[in-house]
Amino acid sequence: MTASRTPPYQRIVHDIRRRIAEGELAPGDRIPSTRQLARDWNVALATATKALTVLRQEETVHTQARVGTVVAPVPGRSGTARHTDKGPAPERELSRDGVVRAAIAIADAEGLAALSMRGVAARLGTAAMSPYRYVNGKDDLVLLMADTVFGELPRPAGAPADWRARLEAGARALWALHRAHPWLAQTGSLTRPLLLPNMLAYSEWMLSALDGHGLGPATMLDVNVLLYAHVQGLAVHLEREAQARGATGLSDEQWLDTQADALTRLIASGAYPTFGRVVEGCGTAGYDLDLDALFALGLRSLLDGVSALVDAARTGRRLTP
Repeated sequence: MTASRTPPYQRIVHDIRRRIAEGELAPGDRIPSTRQLARDWNVALATATKALTVLRQEETVHTQARVGTVVAPVPGRSGTARHTDKGPAPERELSRDGVVRAAIAIADAEGLAALSMRGVAARLGTAAMSPYRYVNGKDDLVLLMADTVFGELPRPAGAPADWRARLEAGARALWALHRAHPWLAQTGSLTRPLLLPNMLAYSEWMLSALDGHGLGPATMLDVNVLLYAHVQGLAVHLEREAQARGATGLSDEQWLDTQADALTRLIASGAYPTFGRVVEGCGTAGYDLDLDALFALGLRSLLDGVSALVDAARTGRRLTP
């Protein structure tokens, strides 16, 4: 097939393969983003996306969270596994904690979807079935990972005595934990909570702040769940953004740039007058959706509501729903 008849996406694929084969791009090096490829090759974003999809399907490249699309390691030459020159690691070197920590490292770097028992074994440099000696499977492993990272939450003896300051400290610590481990928000639902020792220790901390202020048991549990849901609900988007960035090579700001024409058409249609007025009111700088700022605003609003509940309980007033 001549170059003129080769589909544009295939020309991009061939060029990246060549660059890898010639050593211009080494394992772990970042592949040009979708937008950069589209600009360099003068093709549509969809064409560049298709090229990267082909390369991922053939495992020439893979997505790395918070980095983007990178050249995949050469089989047998991965720098992440230990003992590559000496064969599999002796079984006596493995432990449940070691397996869990290796899994956490993978999920932190690449997201929960990239986690597999085989990948954990590869990271530890041991036989593929060895981790099963310590955990029953991926579901069991994820529970252990969640319990382990919840154990990182600080619960100092000198915690604030004031209930509001204590709840705020607990919520901020939980947000920081999800920031450090974005996959954590994917591990459980509110309706089927994870009954893990370290997670219950966190709930104990939060409930103790509410205890003794006249709130009923159900209300105390509701407040604890609402605060947790606020953190989890926003934290879900940390990993989703990392996945989207890796899949497209675009930051959230760059992606929004590609939506500018569609947004302009929607506002110009006049069908959404309030939305249009609010967006235009943000000025030329536009609206910056900042998850940290949203967390702080939501937390303050929730604590204001809890304050009203506490005041009502102290005075015997009944709050109407």
